[in-house]
Amino acid sequence: MHIDHIALWTDDLDRLADFYARYFDAHPGPRYENPAKGFESCFVAFASGARIELMKTRQLAPLTAEPGAQRMGWTHLAISVGSDAAVDALTQRLRTDGMVIVDGPRRTGDGYYESVVLDPDGNRLEITA
Repeated sequence: MHIDHIALWTDDLDRLADFYARYFDAHPGPRYENPAKGFESCFVAFASGARIELMKTRQLAPLTAEPGAQRMGWTHLAISVGSDAAVDALTQRLRTDGMVIVDGPRRTGDGYYESVVLDPDGNRLEITA
């Protein structure tokens, strides 16, 4: 077994798809729209085969959390970029571009080398080696 994809609600499919494409080399797929349900989605795919389904709705009102909020349930997504140097470089690129860096880069107590950043919707991402 493997995880096929995770899904995120967003108010702006294009902004989030562009973020994952620009910084994590994800490839946005075609947009799906169901006007009757007020639903739109787009999958972004990584070279490893993992995908994120970005979803937007006009009929539901997903709860909005503060950017970077720690809450029960899913709390972050970790994306491995392959090396400590790659973590450093991507974190600096995100910082230079004005993205929120929550922590790091640093070596954690459990041995990971990581930084924690927020995507444009405030979702926590761990960038790991």
